[in-house]
Amino acid sequence: MEEPGVAGGPADGGSGCEGLWELPVERCVRRAECGRCSRPQKVCLCPFFPVHPLKVSTCLYIIQHPAEESRVLRTVPLLTACLPRDKCKVLIGRRFGEDRYPELAAVCRNSNTLILYPGAEAANLEEVALILPSPSTIIIIDGTWSQAKDIFYKNSLFRLPKQVQLKTSISSQYVIRTQPTNTCLSTLECAAIALATMEKNDVIQETILRPLQALCSFQLQHGAQIHHSKEHLLKNGLYDKPMPKNKRKLRRMELLVNNVKI
Repeated sequence: MEEPGVAGGPADGGSGCEGLWELPVERCVRRAECGRCSRPQKVCLCPFFPVHPLKVSTCLYIIQHPAEESRVLRTVPLLTACLPRDKCKVLIGRRFGEDRYPELAAVCRNSNTLILYPGAEAANLEEVALILPSPSTIIIIDGTWSQAKDIFYKNSLFRLPKQVQLKTSISSQYVIRTQPTNTCLSTLECAAIALATMEKNDVIQETILRPLQALCSFQLQHGAQIHHSKEHLLKNGLYDKPMPKNKRKLRRMELLVNNVKI
C-alpha cells in the first residue's frame, strides 16, 4: 500500500512543483569582457600594456605545461601582449620530439639559443649576455617547479642549448600566487629580466611588469589575499597545511627552512 504524501507526492495528488515554475527567475548576465585582454571591462589591463609591441631583437620560446593553460590568473598572456608575435612564441605540451617540432629542434641546435633553467650547470645570464652575439633566442618553461623539472629532464632537445639562470635576489611581485621560495619568479618576471638583460635596456623590464602589477592590484582590491612563499610560511611557523608523508617532499621542505638552495 502506497504511503500518502511520499511516493505519490503530496496528499492532494499534486507533485508540489507547480508553484515553482511561476517564481521569477533572475537571468544571469555575463559581465562585459575586453576583446583584447579577455578581462572584465571594470578591471581591463589594456591601459597597462605598451601602446605598441616592444621592439626587441631577442626571441622568446615559452614552453607551457598544459595545466597552465587553464589557470585564470596566468602571466604568459600578459607577456605576449607586450611583445611582437614573432618574438614570443608559445608551445603547449609535455613532450617535444624532433619529428613533431622540427622548428623547435632547429632552434635548440642553434648556438645562439639559451634555456633559462637554474641548476649547478647553469651559467649566469648576465655574464653570457656580454659575449653572446645578437640576435639570440631564450627558451623559458612555464609551469610549477615540478612540471618544469619534468619537461626539462624528459625532453632531450632542452639539454642542447646552453643552460642559464638569473642572478637576482628580488622577490616576486606576483603576490596572488604562492611561490616555493622568496626568490622564485613568475614566467613573466623571468622573461622581463632576461629580455632587459639581453637587450641592455631596463625600460623593457619595467614595461613588461606593469600589467602584472596592475593584475595583482585589481585582485587584492577585490578580496584576494597576499600569498607569501612556502619558504616564508615554514620559517615563520605559518604553514597550516599537513606536512607531506613523501620523504622526498618532506626533505625539500626541510631544505627551505634551513636556507639550502634547491
